[in-house]
Amino acid sequence: MMVKKYFFLVLLTLNCTLVFSQVSICSWNIMNFGKSKSDSEMDFIAKTINKYDVIAIQEVVAGKGGAQAVARLVTNLENKGFHWDYAISDPTTSINRSSIERYAFIWKASKVKKIGRSWLDTNYANEIDREPYMSTFEYKGKQFTIVTFHAVPKKKNPARELKYFKLFPGLYPNLNLIFMGDFNCPQSNEVFSPLKKMGYKSSLVNQKTSLRQKCIQNDCLASEYDTMFFNPKKMNATQSGIIKFYDSFATLKEARKISDHTPIWGIFNLK
Repeated sequence: MMVKKYFFLVLLTLNCTLVFSQVSICSWNIMNFGKSKSDSEMDFIAKTINKYDVIAIQEVVAGKGGAQAVARLVTNLENKGFHWDYAISDPTTSINRSSIERYAFIWKASKVKKIGRSWLDTNYANEIDREPYMSTFEYKGKQFTIVTFHAVPKKKNPARELKYFKLFPGLYPNLNLIFMGDFNCPQSNEVFSPLKKMGYKSSLVNQKTSLRQKCIQNDCLASEYDTMFFNPKKMNATQSGIIKFYDSFATLKEARKISDHTPIWGIFNLK
């Protein structure tokens, strides 16, 4: 009887270890973040994402209001519990001034530690309109590096930028890279084939993430633009999905005041 009880406790301990070794990550292109988000909209955004450990935000306004909006969001998150910290990128070095943006990382400081500085990767700044923003985090002794990115719109051929991602594992061979953001391109596009041949997998498959202008027979999503690419040799995605935040609004027009993309999320076991 004592032996059975002992093995039960061992199994329970192992199970708890697996559960608590999982880090949750959210990525969201929050449209024009910083220009026109009211207090109620900011509170809604905070309630939508506050369950995750690390959050990557794309499309932070580069000019007046962008950095302040991130700070406002963090204050709002802290009012809901946990201590949060954040990092905001410098403006991207886009030749086209209208394309210049910032990125941001937000994380629960009591659960996740940021290692070193965050940086805009400038290796292909001349070839990429908005260079990716990178940061290494540590969770329970395991490290991972997020590469967050906002590609040019579909009409400008985002594949011409995304093709450089295949070179990042070689540039950063000692880092556990996870690519995420708004790629304006489906994960099935052949531009991601080199990453897939290296073993990288998309956290979402056949999952639309951008919002239509109007719902068509309750179908409110337009394109498969956002996902996370991770290396299964270094981390496993146990769960992933999108947050249908637009269901909280009477119309899609109202929802689009928050963003024209849904947040995406993944829960990962780090190896």
